[in-house]
Amino acid sequence: MVDIRAERCTGELDGDFVVFLIGMRINRWWRVHKWLPIARAMGDMLAELARQPELGLLHARPHIGFPNLMFVQYWRSFAQLEAYASARDKSHLPAWSAFNRAIANNGDVGIWHETYVIGAGDSESFYVNMPPFGLGAAGTLAPAKGRRANARGRLSAAGAGQSEGDAS
Repeated sequence: MVDIRAERCTGELDGDFVVFLIGMRINRWWRVHKWLPIARAMGDMLAELARQPELGLLHARPHIGFPNLMFVQYWRSFAQLEAYASARDKSHLPAWSAFNRAIANNGDVGIWHETYVIGAGDSESFYVNMPPFGLGAAGTLAPAKGRRANARGRLSAAGAGQSEGDAS
């Protein structure tokens, strides 16, 4: 059973962190022999990272919608993300080399990523009737009460700069 938290919560993660979005787009679905190895390689990488939390991955969650597959990942630091991506003894570098040999620029499968370095206190989150999710799964969940009852208050409580407007 999934642990649904009915209360209003906010996710908290001390210090700087990285949000890394990575995905693939299946451009030619009938070329299964091209895109399936890429999907499997992503699974292998995530399993490796789960077995070795010292590499820096805090949390990852898939978002699937044909023809796209995306993972939202939370990392402790950009240095750890970069070190993993370039490590010769880890799964990423061989998978990237295999992709370039098998697909490169032929158009069968698209690969993309976006990296966001988030300074301490520069994020806020809100969850209600949800299991631990996103930032709340990467860090910890806390009640969204008092000063943390709205987005402005959560950012202020975390030490971020003020902006116009208010949202939950």
